[in-house]
Amino acid sequence: MMLDTLHTLEVLRRKGFVSRWGTGAVLVVVVGWLAHTVVTSPNLDWVVIGQYFFSTPVMEGVGTTLVLTFATLGIGLVLGAVLAMMRQARNPVAVAAASAYIWFFRGVPLVVQIVFWFNLALLFPTLGFAPTNAVITPFLAAMLGLGLHEAAYLAEVIRGGFLAVPRGQVDAALTIGMTPAQATRAIVLPQSVRVILPALGNQFILILKGTSLVSVIGGGDLMTRAQQIYGQNYQVIALLLVATGWYLVLVSLAGVGQRFLERWAAS
Repeated sequence: MMLDTLHTLEVLRRKGFVSRWGTGAVLVVVVGWLAHTVVTSPNLDWVVIGQYFFSTPVMEGVGTTLVLTFATLGIGLVLGAVLAMMRQARNPVAVAAASAYIWFFRGVPLVVQIVFWFNLALLFPTLGFAPTNAVITPFLAAMLGLGLHEAAYLAEVIRGGFLAVPRGQVDAALTIGMTPAQATRAIVLPQSVRVILPALGNQFILILKGTSLVSVIGGGDLMTRAQQIYGQNYQVIALLLVATGWYLVLVSLAGVGQRFLERWAAS
């Protein structure tokens, strides 16, 4: 119904019946009405939201979410850089191996990968001399699923940064006696960082939100904690709003950090 109303307003505006300011006013009224309806709903207990927003289980979930996010970013950067260099190599075997990795881990949904690592004991009951379930904890399964998946995306981000540097600059560095490693460190990396950082910031935010998928295996993240709480008190919407509030806070802080990094790289 609301979409039909907005469509009708847009048609009228184009025909000159409704001004730009008139359309904006109507949108403000509609959004305000929706917000008032949600806030004043008798089915939404704001006391519960305030009670659990800074509760110990929720804060532990926030901490686990941040640990998973940074661990995933670290794994993705290290493995992604290796894959990017393999894609740039002149060795066809290395190129094929890196391409196959990227194709596979980008093609399989993240939640499938997380569940696979969590159930690895069904395929390999033991790892060495220890039971697989004792080694692959829910947290480790989540980190493996997130990290290996993210490496495939960051490999392309890093490779794009490498490709943004003109090949002639590298050839000139090699001509004056630099080794390939020195040319990469002195010529390629400083310039490619400026291309990589904006995309890296976006990937960080995607990782942060993607950690919510860990809840399917009870990985202890923010969403897992919210589910555990509303599984006991049945305040589903209230706890989902608690989780939503924390995700918005974390994403907003990440966005501020991304802007500072971009300014630093551009200076």
